[in-house]
Amino acid sequence: MNHRRNFIKTSALIAGGAMISPFALPKAFASGDDAIKIALIGCGGRGTGAVFQAFETGYNIKLVAMADAFRDRLEGSYKPIFDKYGKEKVEVPEEKKFVGFDAYKDAIKEADVVILAAPPGFRPDHFQEAIRQNKQVFMEKPVATDAVGIRKVLDAAKEASEKKLNVVVGLQRRYQDSYVETIKRIHDGAIGDIVSGQVYWNDAGVWVKQREAGMTEMEYQMRNWYYFNWLCGDHIVEQHVHNLDVVNWIKGAYPIKAEGTGGRFIRNGKEHGEIFDHHSVTYTYEDGTVILGECRHFPGAHNRVDETFQGTNGRAYLNAGNKGQLWDRNGNVLYNHDGKGNKNPYQKEHDMLFKAIVDGEFKYQDAEHAAKSTMTAILGRNATYSGKVVQWDEALQSEISLMPARLDWNSNPQVLPDDAGYYPIALPGKTKVI
Repeated sequence: MNHRRNFIKTSALIAGGAMISPFALPKAFASGDDAIKIALIGCGGRGTGAVFQAFETGYNIKLVAMADAFRDRLEGSYKPIFDKYGKEKVEVPEEKKFVGFDAYKDAIKEADVVILAAPPGFRPDHFQEAIRQNKQVFMEKPVATDAVGIRKVLDAAKEASEKKLNVVVGLQRRYQDSYVETIKRIHDGAIGDIVSGQVYWNDAGVWVKQREAGMTEMEYQMRNWYYFNWLCGDHIVEQHVHNLDVVNWIKGAYPIKAEGTGGRFIRNGKEHGEIFDHHSVTYTYEDGTVILGECRHFPGAHNRVDETFQGTNGRAYLNAGNKGQLWDRNGNVLYNHDGKGNKNPYQKEHDMLFKAIVDGEFKYQDAEHAAKSTMTAILGRNATYSGKVVQWDEALQSEISLMPARLDWNSNPQVLPDDAGYYPIALPGKTKVI
């Protein structure tokens, strides 16, 4: 019996509406000759790590296709994967190594499950194509860099749910035991209603890729993608989305408006593109809850990456180091998570996704909340860039797209350097964001 043909046939029936409920893929992939075929789209460090984690689930999985805009990035990913796992798990011949802006379409065709790990600006189109082709998905956060992209992801998320395709997003705190257990108790009312909170991603910043002779502007921005909003969204979107997603998870809601301050103070060189090095945003939720979100890239300054909340009957503290703590109003400990033996959440999200696939279950619909948490970060960026109070509904309907008119190595992105090599940056009070 060819389980792979059954898998594809079943997916096609789901996509055509012949199978609505229950979702039932054959339990075929745990053993035998038929492996789950995966394709990697975006061959940087995070994409490479995600392949490792897929393999470490212990299921019968093979990498069969890879795609990246750059050949050297693809080969730089292929080598460590092949060196570690060999031909038993890596079956990517030259004709299945796809290079270029449209390479993802061909790679997706080869797989049952796709890993989307290209820079975030490409995520909406990559995700839409994966769902169009009826694939199960693991995709990294954030899932877009502007409201136009967010709406694409929300549309594709709806389609994925209708087709009963599992989608897991790399907001790994949702799979981390300390967060799951602590937030479960918050939802059960351990500290009452959440009325305020403070969430932080303050660190020294990330890598810089220097401009090399002969690079077109498109290649330079692609190589140095973190510093350009069409690709990254600014670090409030690329990193702080983790903390903001925790807020939305706890609240079970999304903010209705944001206001804040940001700018460039330390990381303000030519090599830092157009992004700010600090953002401080106040988010207001419909029930009146006010959350401070702060993120900055200040080398040598105090680092802080965590979340604190105040409730009517107590307070909470969480961080990625397996801390999950609750206190009552008198300072008595209500819960102190013991992280000993907890599985790495990056691994756990893959374990859970592939178990659902092997078991033929439809369990994970992360795309919608990931899109709305990404939009929360974009809302904050809009507030700091414009210096205005920005409303959620208005921001979500914005028609301003950050993407280039044409994706080609010889075409230009929208934002270009001046004669001295500096890029224009947002000016609060003047910059239009809606």
